[in-house]
Amino acid sequence: MYNPKHFAQTDNDKILDTIRDLGAAELITYGTHGIEASFLPLQLNSDATSLCGHFARANQQWKHVDTTIEALACWRGPDTYISPTLYPTKAEHGKVVPTWNFITIQVRGNLIVHDDPVWVEQLVRSLTAQHEVTSSVPWSVDDAPRDYIDSMIAAIVGVELHITSIEAKWKLSQNKSPVDVDGVLRGLQTSTEQKANDIAAAMTVGASTTA
Repeated sequence: MYNPKHFAQTDNDKILDTIRDLGAAELITYGTHGIEASFLPLQLNSDATSLCGHFARANQQWKHVDTTIEALACWRGPDTYISPTLYPTKAEHGKVVPTWNFITIQVRGNLIVHDDPVWVEQLVRSLTAQHEVTSSVPWSVDDAPRDYIDSMIAAIVGVELHITSIEAKWKLSQNKSPVDVDGVLRGLQTSTEQKANDIAAAMTVGASTTA
């Protein structure tokens, strides 16, 4: 990705935590049908060397993919429009233009297809445990009849992305003057739009790329 130094996020723990929090990504592959993309839940393994997820069996992307070519997983965090009216320096010289603040992560890697019900069920159990942990009454795979689970497992195909590179971009007004950053922050914090509030929160916890 285009990632100027002042926007490049280099805090690996922050990047990995954001991947875990966002949970799902656009998985982009190239193969016999050209470029294809699907939005999938992807789970980092314990040592953050691979991502695991699954396709619906009816989604032919898993059959078309050329596994000799790197795949790309893309996460998009909060994002919002930034109006020039938020910059106090607009009144001084008018040399300001609109922009967009956002958080995004791109992971490249080699994709492996796992058309194996044992592997897929283990993944489904792991994904379920991860996302049900905050529920007051967490659902378990074992809550459903075994024959039903078997039929659902048969309807999906597992994939594993062995990570070769991670790039992350936190574009949060780091290239602006302190007075303009403060103006943006105040404007976003008082906005009625949740996405603006989310970017303000990201800015307040630190846009630093080296923290």
